[in-house]
Amino acid sequence: MSVLSSHDALILDLDGTVWSGGTPIHTAVDVINSAGLPVVYVTNNSTRGPEVVAKKLEQIGIEDVNPEHVLTSAQSVVTLATAQIHKGEKVLVIGSDSLKTYVRDAGYEVVASADDNPEAVVQGMDRKLNWEQLTEAALAIGNGARYFATNLDTSLPTERGLAVGNGSMVAAVVSATGVEPESSGKPGPDMFTQAAALVGAKRPLVVGDRLNTDIKGGNSAAMDTFLVLTGVSGAMDLIHADVDERPTFIGANMTDLARPASEVVPHAQGGFTARVDGMDLLLESGDEGAGPVEALRTVLEVVWAMEEPPRYIHPRSDAADKAAKAWW
Repeated sequence: MSVLSSHDALILDLDGTVWSGGTPIHTAVDVINSAGLPVVYVTNNSTRGPEVVAKKLEQIGIEDVNPEHVLTSAQSVVTLATAQIHKGEKVLVIGSDSLKTYVRDAGYEVVASADDNPEAVVQGMDRKLNWEQLTEAALAIGNGARYFATNLDTSLPTERGLAVGNGSMVAAVVSATGVEPESSGKPGPDMFTQAAALVGAKRPLVVGDRLNTDIKGGNSAAMDTFLVLTGVSGAMDLIHADVDERPTFIGANMTDLARPASEVVPHAQGGFTARVDGMDLLLESGDEGAGPVEALRTVLEVVWAMEEPPRYIHPRSDAADKAAKAWW
């Protein structure tokens, strides 16, 4: 049974999974269109509303996108805030116009200065963020305002590499105030459970490229998780992953969703073998044509059973050496 056929819905990350910095990952587009499963898109990006995201998905070739099946961290942070802050209160918002609209539509007065005595600060991604905005947020929090963040992603994948994410800018406010924000986005479980409820899924599969958000969040929601190696997290991240960040399945890209589930879980494959040697791990053998992902799954079965990650991984064959070099 394939990974796809053993689940009843896909919950997909966007950046690094469906597209990279706006450029479509074509293998993902093809799989989504042919999957035959309901799809919900869950993103920590708070700069665009669901309608804008849905339009962009259609522009890259994805068919029949329903804006109601797009969940953003801007939506989720408002849900989080409304459970704690009375409507009509003033809220200082750092972020996109879309985020400000969500806060305003929820019944709050959006302000930009600590002098307005806001009840809360909501911080989302703002590519034009400056010192004045960070200072107003810090002053408001110092005066007792509650602090919320759409997400804590420290980086964003782009065509040019990893760019600064909202979490890195949140860190500046945290450093100045000593106050940690409540975050509504991944890796919390809420966005995933909301996504599953949208399509009535009982066996959803979470697919993403980041261990500390997509995979950790899906795991926290007690869902199967599938890491694609098309974005942020790579082989060495998997080798050193904490238990709560370890995916159920691992694929080079989303085409591996069509493979039998038993082939994409960590286990010895491709003719590779892995064994512990003191504090190190030996990767041996390997069939002709076997690649780095097969070697990685082989290693992970052993590494994840160890109390600590190995000090070194030693390739002991030409195939193992070639595969290990591709991890870096």
